[in-house]
Amino acid sequence: MIGTDLNAARHWLEAGNVVGIPTETVYGLAGNALNEESVLTIFRVKNRPAFDPLIVHTDSLDKVRELVRYFPPVAEQLAHTCWPGPLTLLLPKRDHVPDLTTSGLDTVAIRIPNHPLTLALLQSLDFPLAAPSANPFGYISPTTAQHVADQLGDQVPYILDGGPCPVGVESTIIGFDTDGQAMVYRLGGMALEQLEAITGPLRVQMSTSNPHAQNAPQAPGMLTSHYAPRKPLTLLAYGETPSISGTLSAESVGALVFSGTLPGIPAANQLVLAPTGDVLDAARNLFAYLRQLDNLPVTQLYAQLVPDEGLGRAVNDRLRRAAA
Repeated sequence: MIGTDLNAARHWLEAGNVVGIPTETVYGLAGNALNEESVLTIFRVKNRPAFDPLIVHTDSLDKVRELVRYFPPVAEQLAHTCWPGPLTLLLPKRDHVPDLTTSGLDTVAIRIPNHPLTLALLQSLDFPLAAPSANPFGYISPTTAQHVADQLGDQVPYILDGGPCPVGVESTIIGFDTDGQAMVYRLGGMALEQLEAITGPLRVQMSTSNPHAQNAPQAPGMLTSHYAPRKPLTLLAYGETPSISGTLSAESVGALVFSGTLPGIPAANQLVLAPTGDVLDAARNLFAYLRQLDNLPVTQLYAQLVPDEGLGRAVNDRLRRAAA
């Protein structure tokens, strides 16, 4: 069932079940982060491997402190400046946070989401919510309540409808080395420029350069292949046009383009991420448009990379993983 009844959502969560929740980034599949049975249900419903850790959501810095052992000074600055918002911090967990939630890591990925409906839900609960994206593992992330219903159906008893997600890509994840220096583990809904204004220059640790990321990721969302449509997806450079030849016809091709259209492909088979050229629009539209492309009567998908600046970096990151 889809609705806006906070009491219904709270009822299912307190009973140990899962619900779909809106955030500013994507919709999450939420369950009690401190209850192993609820966490197991999340992994089961998503068909998510247990080695991929979950992000924990709560509504206040005081509640975050109950879950972590300490904040490095730069983490404290980021929390005060960026929360609520599309930023996840990797912090040393307290013992009562289940290892299942963190996939055995001694850090917990945690954030305060910036969505009024979910913040109200979190305020009404006496436990935090583990909430990865509410989609079958590896598929395109949902940005509307209907996307969740279409993908997970009756496995989720209630989906809290908060409208379309205004950011549209998952949160940026920041971790800290033994000296407390910050590094980016996942590009996302908070641009590097915003973060570096607080932290100074940041290193970006990408899964493609991490040989262990496929079976022991250090943070959620680091797997090389992720967010993928079911049809084959080929990437194009920003401004590049696909070369269609052989048995492939123009009518059998779907394309995701940044701000223009591609010659030789039917207009009905093209979706434009950002007609105005704004990478914020590209991020907001990315997953919904990938889903629409995947549902077209075509056999091959193409996607243009977008300008690699601001949230464009996160869009390109998701496109590369979707095509991996």
